[in-house]
Amino acid sequence: MAGYRKLGRTSNQRKALLRNQVTNLLYHGKIRTTEAKAKEIRRIAEGLIALAVKEKDNFETVTVQAKVARKDKDGNRVKEVVDGKKVTVYDTVEKSIKKDNPSRLHARRQMLKVLYPVTEVPAEAAKKKANTKSVDMPQKLFDEIAPKYADRKGGYTRIVKIGQRKGDAAMEVLIELV
Repeated sequence: MAGYRKLGRTSNQRKALLRNQVTNLLYHGKIRTTEAKAKEIRRIAEGLIALAVKEKDNFETVTVQAKVARKDKDGNRVKEVVDGKKVTVYDTVEKSIKKDNPSRLHARRQMLKVLYPVTEVPAEAAKKKANTKSVDMPQKLFDEIAPKYADRKGGYTRIVKIGQRKGDAAMEVLIELV
């Protein structure tokens, strides 16, 4: 007996499908799918959430000095003439950054093996490449999802049966984060 459901697909199609569905579940909080897919998604998603809960506080805050271009009131870089050339003026700024400890970095890389990159598009700029921003899904897992489940020992997802799908009578379910 196999240790997983094959879902009637080849291995690379199945892996891509499950990665996509797990990414969407963690990004949106709930998705609608078939029962067999939901049970496979649950296995992967709960493992990722457990990893995030374990490593959520495993980082150091480090203060670093960074050079940032000086900008005028319009947001353009300030230029200065030095030796007959226009040169951008830089200011030194202290920034506080989170530095992952080795085990958290490993956990982040394990998550990136499963999760697809997510690009967030604002509603007013739909179908335009400008104003899109990339969402760091491992960071979302560590910062938003893991603190919710810090005191919980598993069971991070819930599967609710909706009914049979009209086309092929497959049992449809709603899988959501608890």
